[in-house]
Amino acid sequence: MSARRNPLRAGFCAVRPHSLRQGKDGRTNGYWQEDPGTAGQIGLTQEELADRAELSKGFISQVERNLTSPSIATLTDILQCLGTDLEGFFRDTSEAQIVFGREDYFEKVEEDLGCTIEWIIPNAQKNDMEPILVTLAPGGRTYSYEPHEGECFGYVLSGTVRIVFATRSFKAHKGESFYYHSDEDHYIEAVSKNGARILWVSTPPSF
Repeated sequence: MSARRNPLRAGFCAVRPHSLRQGKDGRTNGYWQEDPGTAGQIGLTQEELADRAELSKGFISQVERNLTSPSIATLTDILQCLGTDLEGFFRDTSEAQIVFGREDYFEKVEEDLGCTIEWIIPNAQKNDMEPILVTLAPGGRTYSYEPHEGECFGYVLSGTVRIVFATRSFKAHKGESFYYHSDEDHYIEAVSKNGARILWVSTPPSF
């Protein structure tokens, strides 16, 4: 059993274990089982869970700390006491984050280039596309990206930019978009006196 699927620490199905809290006496205090028939919750201590599953408190503690793994039969008993079963336990109920706020962003400032990049979907490297916000100072530019498999899309939020390829370049103004295959060297530079800001998307992720 992996650490992520420890039945006493992971969230699954109808069971919602709290982060294990320390009581005033310093002992771990509680597993929590939603009661679908009430608005409240039913708390189980290690000892109570051990009693219900006919196991020792020491064994429950070892499972909790990933020092041992229960057999399928024992795991079934534990899950039954927590109000679920094997099917519910192994069902992936975690929800992917859909909405991201500024607190999720992280940025990189390239002072030499006059460029600030904000990764607005911080885990996008595992997805099929990767969006970033790019703020360019007057005369600023992005890195030069080498040819790679994929495509890029951009939308100019403010100012004017030039998309520069090895042998050609194109201007895009505020409110305009651009789209290209990433099969040659390319970079983007600001050509307006107040700089520029763009939304830039690459698929697959390449920023």
